[in-house]
Amino acid sequence: MSYNNIISQQNNGIVTITINRPNKLNALNKETIEELHDAFDVANKDQNTKVIIVTGSGEKAFVAGADISEFADFNVKQGSKLAKKGQKILFDFVENLSTPVIAAVNGFALGGGLELAMACHFRVASNNAKLGLPEVSLGVIPGYGGTQRLPQLIGKGRAMELIMTAGMIDANQALNYGLVNHVTTQEELLPFCEKIATKISRNSSVAISSAIKAINANFKDGVNGFDIEIQEFGNCFGTDDFEEGTTAFLEKRKAEFPGR
Repeated sequence: MSYNNIISQQNNGIVTITINRPNKLNALNKETIEELHDAFDVANKDQNTKVIIVTGSGEKAFVAGADISEFADFNVKQGSKLAKKGQKILFDFVENLSTPVIAAVNGFALGGGLELAMACHFRVASNNAKLGLPEVSLGVIPGYGGTQRLPQLIGKGRAMELIMTAGMIDANQALNYGLVNHVTTQEELLPFCEKIATKISRNSSVAISSAIKAINANFKDGVNGFDIEIQEFGNCFGTDDFEEGTTAFLEKRKAEFPGR
């Protein structure tokens, strides 16, 4: 499909979605958020997609934030609607995809950019990455899940400090905090993510989808994650992937999973 602000490419079951607004440091405007939703949705529904990688174009930024010019004159009702819609169509949507999503964080990941990265299932950063939620310096707070996901990933105290100071941390500090899983050079970033994606793609997509559901359940109010784990564990027994995986193990060969 053709997009104005993003590029989506598939290669060997790995879909790479690149936010392509380098002149705006890949800032998220309304159109870009809608295009990202569509690209993630299309990739997730494609039976051939095993893993999705999302990154930013150029060498400066993953996503440097939201496009402030679009909402600078909003009132209370419009601001609430902006956050609610954005969370629904992109940030919560990505978090709950059945396909694994890796954020390849190249350069600045600020505000909505960091919120997008945190919505992904895990993150890899280039060594020039800078991450932060600077919204309070604009008189507002993170509105795309930042106040919820950041404490989950790095702890309440560190999240409080990072949000209150509107500060940025570098890639190594993000690694120390557990905000990113790995740090690479900028040149190695995508190949490194593709290597992880290839490892993931050898495993059962059906089981991975169940694992995503079970892990996410632990962070939802009113949901018992252990119950969801039991349910998803049981569901796996009724799948072709379970039959192939166990048969291959007993036959001492590599499993060839039929896919989602």
